[in-house]
Amino acid sequence: MKYIEQLLGTPTSKKLWLYLPFSVFFIGMLFLNWMFLQISQTDTNVIIAKNIELFGKNINFLQTILPLSAFFFILILWVRVMQKQSLRSLVTSRKRVDWRRIFFAFSVWTAWTLVVFLYNYYTEPQHFQWNFNWSAFFPFLIMALVLIPLQTSFEELFMRGHLMQGIGLATRSRFLALVVTSLIFGLMHISNPEVGKIGYYILIYYIGTGFFLGILTLMDDGLELALGFHAANNLIGALLVTSNWTAFQTNSLFIELTPPEDSLSLGAILWQVGLVLPVLLLLFAKVYRWKDWRNRLMGRVV
Repeated sequence: MKYIEQLLGTPTSKKLWLYLPFSVFFIGMLFLNWMFLQISQTDTNVIIAKNIELFGKNINFLQTILPLSAFFFILILWVRVMQKQSLRSLVTSRKRVDWRRIFFAFSVWTAWTLVVFLYNYYTEPQHFQWNFNWSAFFPFLIMALVLIPLQTSFEELFMRGHLMQGIGLATRSRFLALVVTSLIFGLMHISNPEVGKIGYYILIYYIGTGFFLGILTLMDDGLELALGFHAANNLIGALLVTSNWTAFQTNSLFIELTPPEDSLSLGAILWQVGLVLPVLLLLFAKVYRWKDWRNRLMGRVV
């Protein structure tokens, strides 16, 4: 249980207020954006559709992902300059970042994503439209390979790194750090167009995924598995298949034509959160020989 505990006794842990400025700024910005959408009754799907009509999908993708990609560098700068904390200590309790863990989690989730897609395409091909256009796909491929890992890495470094460590050090509770960061991770997606199309029950998926990634981090004493999983989830999804009602509407290989309520039904979400992710946890537990689940997830930070 070293991921949070490694910071005890450091200048970072003695100045807990340093965790507040960036966290309050980023979470506050998300909240104000959501409030603006509610007050103005703005439909994000309409905004995205107009943006794509004016600039095309690749420019819309850039406008969507660049802010979070830029926040990656801002967070690193804050941690290094203001908190005097190494990037390694934000990522892992190990002596160095374990890239094999990142690639393993990336490969496992990529394989599962492809299997599910191929099954759906084979059984219901009428729900998918071939969308490949080399002149549009190649620039998007380059942008996605560079920017999506930055976006997903920022979300992990902030949620399961900066925020989880700060809450853990402040409350001395690993469980509270897990619960609070998972809820915030889920709620940060509340402005996504999927919520407007499907309903608030889709937050079960986002919050459930937040718990999954938080458990990965605490059990494995590092972010490597979460980084690999999150990158695969966003990158492969954006490249392989998108739709006209999601946050990522890209020049992907396929367009899904399934109505939102069928594609992400409550049953499908519960199946993902209640079965697929727990099975994946058991796989990682077997591979990395995790033990002492109770203390790692609910023990005190001492």
